[in-house]
Amino acid sequence: MDAPRTDASHAAREHCTALTAALRRYEAEGLDETVAWGRHLADVLPRGGRLLAAGNGGSAAQAQHLTAELVGRYAADRRPFSAIALHAETSSVTAIGNDYGFDEVYARQVAAHGRPGDVLVLMSTSGRSDNLLGAVTAARAAGLRVWAMTGPAPNPLAARADAAVSVDAPTAATVQEAHLLALHVLCEAFDAALAGPAAIETPVPAALTRGEAT
Repeated sequence: MDAPRTDASHAAREHCTALTAALRRYEAEGLDETVAWGRHLADVLPRGGRLLAAGNGGSAAQAQHLTAELVGRYAADRRPFSAIALHAETSSVTAIGNDYGFDEVYARQVAAHGRPGDVLVLMSTSGRSDNLLGAVTAARAAGLRVWAMTGPAPNPLAARADAAVSVDAPTAATVQEAHLLALHVLCEAFDAALAGPAAIETPVPAALTRGEAT
């Protein structure tokens, strides 16, 4: 029984080592870009803009994590902002997939919901998913800004986006773990920019306030 436990411990330590290295590279190469995204959102969303987000599998869950932080809150209490996780529109996804094919499930939603000046965030460990690349094309036609969080570059999604944070890591799991940190950095930068002197001050309606999270 000792050998399997030893092997598992070794694998876990290797995973932690890989994640630590990936986060250091992200801090050096991607953190400033992510902060800039948060600041840009603080200009777009309070003026009535919208964020759309999409991914596949675990990256879809992370895209929805981002929209939840914007519609709900990340840390300090504030007003809600418009943010839609496209994969969570299950009836639309299945209808579009059935009628037009899976490659169109995000593109048609971007065409429907996106407006000039809005932001589309696409998350992918490979950067090669056809449905995300189709969403980029639709976003271009609708006048959206496109940001991509991907695994190692070069990849097609990073190349086609307006800006990209590409995590250099050996596995999809480690890429996704680094992406989660990047999402939180984005949200922290967004909240900090809202609190700054240039923020558009809009009181939070009493019906939307709440006490400390438990």
